[in-house]
Amino acid sequence: MSKIHFIGGEKGGVGKSVVSRLLAQYCIDKTLPFTVVDADRSHGAMARFYSDFTKTGDLDRFETTDHIMQLALDLDQRVIVDLPAQSDRFVRKWMEQNGIVELAAESSVPLVFWHVMDSGRDSIVLLQGLFNTYGSTVNYCIVKNLGRGGDFSAFENSDARKQAEQFNATILTLDELHEPTMQKIDTLNASFWSAANNAKVGLGLIERHRVKVWLRNAYKEFERAGA
Repeated sequence: MSKIHFIGGEKGGVGKSVVSRLLAQYCIDKTLPFTVVDADRSHGAMARFYSDFTKTGDLDRFETTDHIMQLALDLDQRVIVDLPAQSDRFVRKWMEQNGIVELAAESSVPLVFWHVMDSGRDSIVLLQGLFNTYGSTVNYCIVKNLGRGGDFSAFENSDARKQAEQFNATILTLDELHEPTMQKIDTLNASFWSAANNAKVGLGLIERHRVKVWLRNAYKEFERAGA
């Protein structure tokens, strides 16, 4: 069964593309068919790291945004959409004016909105905005990114947390990968698999093992979410 994963959070710098890369690597390692739509034209991370699986997307034009839905209709696969910051208005316009939520329901294609968040107040407010827009018509996966903050108590005590429970949202925790290791991976333009398994990429044995542990923990969280 196809499923569309919108990896967002509205806010820049919260780790949306890292989560998209992780989800792509998860699909590869689990031999799950998938296609990535890289809608973030600011840096094109998915086209850079997973070019064999990636198509570019332009949220400004229905002709190209329609491809997101069409990919899910044409093949049984996961469609991973790496959204840029401040893209909610474009996605909402596309969905509202084209009845995408209704079409997805009729076609048995679940829509999953991933809200990647840091520990700041802005992420909580933006999550409430997401709930206000779509209510119970879509699925939600909330990612507390420890690489962007260690104290999520403000979220845990918020009304948004209560709303998440009402909407049966899955709440995941993404561990932080050692920053110098992540920087080296990005500098080398390496996939996470290469970083963890290919000594020729340039990471040392301990660094590669560190990436393996990080991937393993992330995959456990993804499995809880039914990714």
